[in-house]
Amino acid sequence: MQLTNADWRPVFDALNAEIKLRHYSPRTFQTYRGWVRQFQGFTRSKDPGLLTASDARDFLTFLAVHRKVAASTQNQAFNALLFFYRHILKNEFGELKDVARAKRRHYIPVVLSREEVDRIIERLRGPYDLVASLLYGCGLRLSECLNLRVGCFHFDTGILTVHNGKGQKDRTVPLPEKIMPELKAHLESVMDLHQEDLGAGYSGVFLPDALSAKYKNAAREVLWQWFFPAKTLTLVPESKELRRYHLHESHVQKAIRGAVKRAKIPKRATSHTFRHSFASHLLQANYDIRTIQQLMGHSDVRTTMIYTHTIKSQTKKEAKSPLDF
Repeated sequence: MQLTNADWRPVFDALNAEIKLRHYSPRTFQTYRGWVRQFQGFTRSKDPGLLTASDARDFLTFLAVHRKVAASTQNQAFNALLFFYRHILKNEFGELKDVARAKRRHYIPVVLSREEVDRIIERLRGPYDLVASLLYGCGLRLSECLNLRVGCFHFDTGILTVHNGKGQKDRTVPLPEKIMPELKAHLESVMDLHQEDLGAGYSGVFLPDALSAKYKNAAREVLWQWFFPAKTLTLVPESKELRRYHLHESHVQKAIRGAVKRAKIPKRATSHTFRHSFASHLLQANYDIRTIQQLMGHSDVRTTMIYTHTIKSQTKKEAKSPLDF
């Protein structure tokens, strides 16, 4: 049996299949694949059948000691290897003792003031201004926002449904009343584009494999159309079909970076900063931490608690008696 320089292509094919079987997001697949590739390099392409828990332990220790990665990065690598061992190698980790742990840094998110949020959005062209408005107004992750479809918007009840958030969880959040007219106007343009696409004989939007197999015509139905469609159609080489994808994340991130620069805001503000600001501003408005947890889609309230460090704490002198509210 070959000890090193083995062929790992079947490993990555199996990883892709297992990820799709569990309906994990493409980003999760990219992350897990990236860590498995690094692990492959670390073991010098050791035959997968000969990998042991010691190999994983040595790799995780290497990340902490030599690469000096953050604790969150080491945990991400751990989760990828756990999935790899359990579902690809069919081999449980067991207890990973003696693994050097990366030092957990105290992280305080960057938060914008409401005035800074407005200044950035004012300097964004459509549809990026509307994307940023939803990131802040609904506390969305960028991937959640760009994956919104027409059917996610319930204007009659003022509710937005976020499907397949982090951890494959769904949640609902209130739609900001302030941007309702802009959202409805944008929806009209999306529907006009959809009619043009149908007239051109396109094959529809991209759908999850299971959904497209179950509902043959779903890709061409209006409720499944992206709320933020890409400007051009994508040619699928295998089928020669023209399909539409949503706006690319890199385009939104580039637009936001440019707007932050033009607004002359001296903060490392990104698309995710709008989500941080959403949570921080709700805390400032005295929203209950559990409510904010649900709106953010956090599985653990401890994740939400980090935003308590972004707001001014009250001293005993500043605090009021409930009788004085």
